[in-house]
Amino acid sequence: MISPEPAYQHGIPSQTGVLLINLGTPDAPTAQALRPYLKQFLSNPRVVELPRWAWWPILNGIILNTRPKKSAEKYAQIWMPEGSPLKVHTGRQTQLLRDALTERIEPAPMVEYAMSIGSPSIGDVLKRMRQHRCERMLVLPLYPQYASSSTASAFDEVFAQLRTMRNAPALRTVKHYHDHSGYIAALAQNVRDYWMEAGTPDKLVMSFHGVPRYTLEKGDPYHCECQKTGRLLAEALELDENKYQICFQSRFGRAEWLNPYTAVTLEQLGRQGTRRVDVICPGFVSDCLETLEEIAMEGKTTFMQAGGQEFHYIPCLNERADWIQALADITLANLHGWLDAQHPEEQTEQAAQSRQRALKMGAGN
Repeated sequence: MISPEPAYQHGIPSQTGVLLINLGTPDAPTAQALRPYLKQFLSNPRVVELPRWAWWPILNGIILNTRPKKSAEKYAQIWMPEGSPLKVHTGRQTQLLRDALTERIEPAPMVEYAMSIGSPSIGDVLKRMRQHRCERMLVLPLYPQYASSSTASAFDEVFAQLRTMRNAPALRTVKHYHDHSGYIAALAQNVRDYWMEAGTPDKLVMSFHGVPRYTLEKGDPYHCECQKTGRLLAEALELDENKYQICFQSRFGRAEWLNPYTAVTLEQLGRQGTRRVDVICPGFVSDCLETLEEIAMEGKTTFMQAGGQEFHYIPCLNERADWIQALADITLANLHGWLDAQHPEEQTEQAAQSRQRALKMGAGN
């Protein structure tokens, strides 16, 4: 159904908007909050590529009756006073990007964030941006590496919302930035800064979020983009091949996922007598459940119980200044031609002239 447009007022300049999108998070670390979150997430056909008739009984009969409580216990261990780490860091990055763009260009675009799952929803945020007369929108998912289950899923929801708009905005999307020089440089400096304080490990493990192996076989570029990110990061750090390992975490279900698995890798390194391992998660730009609980807690336990002596988790980029500047660079490169067409004074003057012409023609406001 096509929704009514926001009330239009002649003389108000249009805006350019930037919408950052992250995966999402439950509203609270409770089973009650986790159930609808998991149902929305696992009902997405891009996330679970099984026929509905086969998946629906498993999801509603088993998973949603057992997993919410277990997931809530994990979230409770990493929950911040301000809320979910993913939401807190994404909100801070959004404000910092606003500030960075304001310093570099005038007029700066409107910058907001939304979540594919949970709140703030993509639909609600797009509606708010349209009310502020955003006629041009850049959609920038906060996933460095493209995957159908993450990036394309975010695009799906944006496109679905556009179908409900009578006066849809011009749209641009950022597919990936897995090899962007600023992103790689920020990752490398993040590692160097950590090593300056804590010393260097015997092995640097680069753990990316996993996806089923069949996605690679069907043409998803995610695996290749993770490999390239890892290689570029290793080159920036001047690491020999035996000093780092790329692997994949968060396996779900019985199907084969991308190998090698992070948990298996950490166990093997411990058994092989590797004294110290550092783990970084380049596929996440914000710390979240998968980094703070699965890696920093569960990963540490796995490595230490297998014989390892020292385990370090290197935090995500979060609010690092070099990362925010790289994000601003990515944003501005994709806004080329939208922001530099006219100066703000000219835009305001043209808007005023447009209003006067409209009033002469009988417009109501």
